[in-house]
Amino acid sequence: MNPLIEKRHLALREAERKAEELFKAIEEKGILRSGATEKQINKEIYSLAFEMFGIKKYWHKRIVRAGKNTLHPYNENPPDLTVAEDDIIFLDFGPIFEDWEADFGRTFVLGDDLRKKKLKNDIARAWDEGKAYFQSQPNITGSELYVFVCELALKYGWEFGGPHAGHLIGEFPHEQIQGDEVENYIHPDNQIPMRDPDTNGHPRDWILEIHFIDRELEIGGFIEHLLTVE
Repeated sequence: MNPLIEKRHLALREAERKAEELFKAIEEKGILRSGATEKQINKEIYSLAFEMFGIKKYWHKRIVRAGKNTLHPYNENPPDLTVAEDDIIFLDFGPIFEDWEADFGRTFVLGDDLRKKKLKNDIARAWDEGKAYFQSQPNITGSELYVFVCELALKYGWEFGGPHAGHLIGEFPHEQIQGDEVENYIHPDNQIPMRDPDTNGHPRDWILEIHFIDRELEIGGFIEHLLTVE
């Protein structure tokens, strides 16, 4: 492997490892609980991240969504909710570790609701299937992977809840470097092979997002992490 690519992947992998460690601590410390608001939980996670890693900088807004707010994709800003008993919650955080971005999302179920637990398990399985499909298709486009994960949602009995299924990730600020065009997303209109280099000839690394929803039950589940870095 090219030494520059190897260095990049090591940095991205380490950023994700720390994000995963943060999420584990969030759960262990009981921050996700009934009676707290989404904003309150968000602030407590921010404080914990600073305590653990000195993190003050995030490359995108920090998302805590509970109950019916889990139906909403990233770009929306639903009103603050209070977490209920037996609720479903998802977190989507983009902390920056030594100028390298992480993007990590997970779903948590507080009680024993079987449908919510199924949703949490299904998105994890679907993520793995999405990665396996990506790895099996050398010339896959963003559009093709998006269609595949939408079909996975139907396979598991859900609806896909997002306008895209992931995006580029890299050195902060990747958004200023890459722009906001659809070819930088796992998007239905992205016809460019995902393994093609960027406009500067550099390799591109991707985050895969799975967001399944049930509009009738007003619940959604979300998971995301690195697709192209082992």
